[in-house]
Amino acid sequence: MNVYEQQVEELTAAYEAQRAKTMELRRKITETTGSATAPRKSIKVTVSARGDVTAIEFPTEAYKRMPPKELSEVLLATIGKAKSAALKSVKDTMAAELPKGLNYIEMLKGNADAAVTAPTEADMPDFVRQQLAGGSGG
Repeated sequence: MNVYEQQVEELTAAYEAQRAKTMELRRKITETTGSATAPRKSIKVTVSARGDVTAIEFPTEAYKRMPPKELSEVLLATIGKAKSAALKSVKDTMAAELPKGLNYIEMLKGNADAAVTAPTEADMPDFVRQQLAGGSGG
């Protein structure tokens, strides 16, 4: 095997490893949920990583004594808390994969500038950089 074939094999192996890691990360995020329980345990809400409500439970009969407006307010607040819990779980899952200084939650909200933490040069092996620059590379 010549040098170029070996380098191609190394790049292919690195790509496959990164792809497997990304697929595992995606699986973890897809399985992530967040839950919150309202005061007096009147309502419990579970949401997906995307913030979709997947379950609403009434652990006690406290909700029956609540006026509709209060029930609505408690439900909306509990959904918000469950979404925050799910986002925190996703953030914790992503933390090791993101560049230092990039706040994942702020990025999702559209408030973070990923360009600030992005490398100024592409991350590539030296031999690829040499080939692109017209050198012999090996």
